[in-house]
Amino acid sequence: MARVVVDVMLKPEILDPQGQAVQRALPRLGFEGIADVRQGKRFELEVDGPADEAALARIHEIAETFLANTVIEDFVVKVEEPK
Repeated sequence: MARVVVDVMLKPEILDPQGQAVQRALPRLGFEGIADVRQGKRFELEVDGPADEAALARIHEIAETFLANTVIEDFVVKVEEPK
């Protein structure tokens, strides 16, 4: 069994109101020096069997059609090493 992570983020040209809200709140909470915040989503998928090329292609298809809105979001698929 393998764990594959899909990280989904808004494309850089898309405004991120949630990230902006966090960025504005940080100085009020005493956290200085943060120039920008972007908020995203993380999906962890447990794969039956190895995370081989076929499994990663299937997960890429899942991410492209279901997990991310590819008009406004980018995504990255990566295998997470066991801890």
